[in-house]
Amino acid sequence: MSDLTTDRLVLRSWPAGEVSAVVAGGSRFPHWAEDFPAEGDRVIAGFIAGHPGTPGPYGQRQIVERATGLVVGSVGLFPPADGTIEFGYGIVPSRRGRGYASEAARAIAAFALTAPDIHTVSARVELSNPASARVLEKAGLTRVSADAGTALFQATAPLPEPSPPSPQPAS
Repeated sequence: MSDLTTDRLVLRSWPAGEVSAVVAGGSRFPHWAEDFPAEGDRVIAGFIAGHPGTPGPYGQRQIVERATGLVVGSVGLFPPADGTIEFGYGIVPSRRGRGYASEAARAIAAFALTAPDIHTVSARVELSNPASARVLEKAGLTRVSADAGTALFQATAPLPEPSPPSPQPAS
């Protein structure tokens, strides 16, 4: 699986040693943000460990901040069904509010839509998490349905132009 590079991020395959370290819960690597892995990253590492050989052209990736080289989250595609592929994402709390989630979501969605036989990319968000819904909107997805607890967002190729970036708070 090749890396995907955006203006500020690199989305790269999880190295096997890092998957093992996250699953085991003990070791830390110096190129991880101080709050990586978050709970979602642990779930993804467990998924990778439990499904060896399934990534193919899809799969899970770490989100690396280009400016620092630190791993700040994860994003990934799940095996497709009927021309639709679903993805999920997460950014550690220390890096939220910088637009990284939208940047990573847009990159993985655009990549997914280049795969043969894929015409739709989708993601689900908890209705109790409006910030995550905004991430998907900024990434070019549209809300298409909802139930009592979640909303489904989708996009088809080509993705619309990205929303203009929001002003970043001073650090």
